[in-house]
Amino acid sequence: MPAQDEFVIEILRDVGLVTLDQIHQAEQKAEEEKIGQVEALIKLGFITERDVTKALANQFGLEMISLTDYRVPDDVLQCIPRHIAHRYKVLPVYKHDSTLTVAISDPLDVDTVDSLRYILKMNVEAVVATKSEIEVALSRYYGTADETVEKMLHDITEGEVQVNLPTRATETQIEDTTTTEADAPIIKLVGLIIMEAYRNRASDIHIEPLEKRLRVRYRIDGVLHEVDNPPKRLQPAIISRLKIMANMSIAEKRVPQDGRIQIPVMGKTLDLRVSSLPTNHGESIVMRILDKSSLLLGLGDLGFFSDDQEKMERLISLPDGIFLVTGPTGSGKTTTLYACLNAINKPDRKIITVEDPVEYQLSGINQVQVNPEINLTFAAALRSILRQAPNIIMIGEIRDLETANIAIQASLTGHLVFSTLHTNDAPSAVTRLIDMGVKPFLVASSVRAIMAQRLVRRVCKQCREPYTPTEYEMRVLNLKPEELTKTTIYKGRGCPECNRTGYRGRCGIYEIFVLDDDVRQLIYERVPANVLRARARELGMRTLREDGVRKILAGITTPEEVISITVGDEN
Repeated sequence: MPAQDEFVIEILRDVGLVTLDQIHQAEQKAEEEKIGQVEALIKLGFITERDVTKALANQFGLEMISLTDYRVPDDVLQCIPRHIAHRYKVLPVYKHDSTLTVAISDPLDVDTVDSLRYILKMNVEAVVATKSEIEVALSRYYGTADETVEKMLHDITEGEVQVNLPTRATETQIEDTTTTEADAPIIKLVGLIIMEAYRNRASDIHIEPLEKRLRVRYRIDGVLHEVDNPPKRLQPAIISRLKIMANMSIAEKRVPQDGRIQIPVMGKTLDLRVSSLPTNHGESIVMRILDKSSLLLGLGDLGFFSDDQEKMERLISLPDGIFLVTGPTGSGKTTTLYACLNAINKPDRKIITVEDPVEYQLSGINQVQVNPEINLTFAAALRSILRQAPNIIMIGEIRDLETANIAIQASLTGHLVFSTLHTNDAPSAVTRLIDMGVKPFLVASSVRAIMAQRLVRRVCKQCREPYTPTEYEMRVLNLKPEELTKTTIYKGRGCPECNRTGYRGRCGIYEIFVLDDDVRQLIYERVPANVLRARARELGMRTLREDGVRKILAGITTPEEVISITVGDEN
């Protein structure tokens, strides 16, 4: 009998779970079937796997948990890479400060915990769960051990699996979403592409047909990363599968289409917004992964320091007026507006939004989807919702004079209006509205504040190390040597946790421009944006770069990141 089995059986006897007679029967069965005696006791029905695990947990003074109904938070799950979790048969269950708690099935295996401490560079503590529960949880959260895009592509390329490519006959059957056994590899491959994107915290999946290959890229923390590319011959099948999932027409390839996909991934339902665009070499597909957890963010989670957060809370509590958020596509404007709406979403307030498209369903808020095909434009929707007597209105984007005028009229008649505008900085939003054709006195009377924002990548906490800025970075960021003596600037070295980039996650940098009477007078006079900007600086407005410097000195991001994001920003 192996020493480990002997030790476990001794514990089981001590706690009265098995008798001597049962042990003798197990010895005989173990000999016949060439299995361990503990496994034989379980097969004979004398004890259960849970009995063994609980007895061992008690013996070593460890907590035992049930993973059946336990939901592992996403940020905890990302602490252990998939291949490490499968290799050591462990599941991360919760994290507190710098200590990660993992579920193991064998408390005798002390080497696993020691190895994890070394690999993850953090303190690791163990709780105990049954082996079968851990295996089910690993499959649920990480996928099976041999289930990867790389292996799937290898099997397809080597010809181990066959796929059906769409024919002209099948392409005309738009509503036919039935699949055959030969379609299974493509269905599995598409599912794995989406699953790996989610595992890697991607915000977008880009599938782009090029002349001789089909390129797949994930946008992670705002930067595109190319991953394993499927063979070019699979392009029609992959594109068709995605279009079927998104309820698009697979027969129509000449015009752009939009759709949505809902797919279960790692124990939760993932929502994807899908866009197809005809190109020279086929249809390009971009899928935006809509993570509903971002809706739960408070203003502090977005990257506001306490002074800016206090200013924001005061602005979004105003009874009327317009609050504009500006910045390029992908700068987090929608997330900021949703966070603002969540902060003021109370039962005594009626909130209506007009969006194109409605990306997230917000509880307690009336959301209107713009539909130009039936002439439901931003302006048309706004005219109607004003008759619904809302307190707060959110407009996805002010795109034209008609929308701008209705938004201004709404703000002047006692409504608080949130919206976005595409300008590079906050003061330029004023001149943009005037260029659209809005009268300067209306802009001055209605706009309460304008906020420009960008997203910068956060330094990875697992591999960050002190960093001394270069002379160029000191000069460009206007950093003083005495500032560096009071704080430590960090830069990520690169580790498996951050995919060797040195960054993990993003936060905002902000430029908040609050209008006062002097600024309104300047708007009446139609002064250019640079004059408004100078006045805003006099009022204490920090530029995007200056707010970025504050986050550098706080150890949140790096000089390189702030300089690249705020190119052209004047101090």
